[in-house]
Amino acid sequence: MAAHVLRTAPRRRIRLDEHLPVDHRLSMFYRIGAGLMGLVLLVFGILGLIDKVGFFDTHGDKVSGLSTNGALSVLSICAGLLLLVGMVIGGNVASTINMVLGVLFILSGFVNLALLDTDSNFLAFRIPNVLFSFVVGVMLMFFGMYGRVGSALPHDNPYWRSRHPEQAEQEQRVKAGAELRAKALDRGAARTVSGAAPPPAPLGEGRSDR
Repeated sequence: MAAHVLRTAPRRRIRLDEHLPVDHRLSMFYRIGAGLMGLVLLVFGILGLIDKVGFFDTHGDKVSGLSTNGALSVLSICAGLLLLVGMVIGGNVASTINMVLGVLFILSGFVNLALLDTDSNFLAFRIPNVLFSFVVGVMLMFFGMYGRVGSALPHDNPYWRSRHPEQAEQEQRVKAGAELRAKALDRGAARTVSGAAPPPAPLGEGRSDR
């Protein structure tokens, strides 16, 4: 009795090179977002370390209008370096890093808002820091989710095509058929125009009688 082996089609995993090419406009957008935000956080962290504030000093010191201490400076430098790494890699990696850090910054804003004026405020947060954390979080999420999350993505978007492979393939076939029909119509029109031209003159026409 022949043994029947049930095989399930493997789930298609999207590779970075085919899912979002490095030279794709979305990848460039993710790179720019990660680079800008990473540079801001890196500079903020370095300026905080230069002031040599205590690592867990709850009073902190002012840097560009924001309160900071050693711990917050180190965390800012780490986040900035991670974003710069994402900028170098690009593609899905940069997009995912932007989104993850964006969520973490928003959560940090809420948590530290609850810890203001308490002994547990180890990052020396103040209201401007909370607002800054929210702004950075929202911007990072925007830079990470743009063109990747949404209900109205264009059908040429690589993320939409990945989530709807059958419909994308069908639309590709329809587009290819339309292009073939357009080329056939162009060839037919060219033949019609050439057929309407006057016939060539006979070989003897134009010669004088001898």
